[in-house]
Amino acid sequence: MTKKSLHARLADSGGRLGGSLYAAILSLVVLAASGAIGLALHAPWLFPSLGPTVMLFFESPREQSSRPSNALIGHGVGLLAGVACLYGFGLQDDPSVPVGGLTAAHLLAGALSVAVTTLVLTWARRPHPPAGATTLIVSLGILTGVEQLLAMAGAIVFITVLGWGLNMLLGTKPSPLEGQGRPPGRP
Repeated sequence: MTKKSLHARLADSGGRLGGSLYAAILSLVVLAASGAIGLALHAPWLFPSLGPTVMLFFESPREQSSRPSNALIGHGVGLLAGVACLYGFGLQDDPSVPVGGLTAAHLLAGALSVAVTTLVLTWARRPHPPAGATTLIVSLGILTGVEQLLAMAGAIVFITVLGWGLNMLLGTKPSPLEGQGRPPGRP
């Protein structure tokens, strides 16, 4: 008899509510831990794209987009595309969109950064939709300083390690390894 994960046991005993509580409680724990680091360091270790990432980790841990490698690669590509578009459009010294309003240059930088992120992640078969929010946070000038970008990278690594560590500790099996579980005939 195989041992069921806590997620599966909660879903079996509590139905949708059990699985929902698992995802909600672990999302709370991981985001609160990241936010606590941010408070201690006076750095942005809690930002919008972390929310959907932890939701994926705990709501649908077996999905391809929930893989730790997809989260790390996705957000990494998003950060780089955001920085490239921010600087490419000369917006690094402009006020952020929430402060100064949406300009044509911000519109182009934001749209292009998401398009580049989508292109790279789709081509590399590493889907992680929350990375689209990460790239907008940067390309729209919301978090752009070196210290802020390093804090974002640190938070992404932290929530990924903690989230997947908790899933593994609680018996939730990750999605199949790369190359497994693909439809027949696909490389």
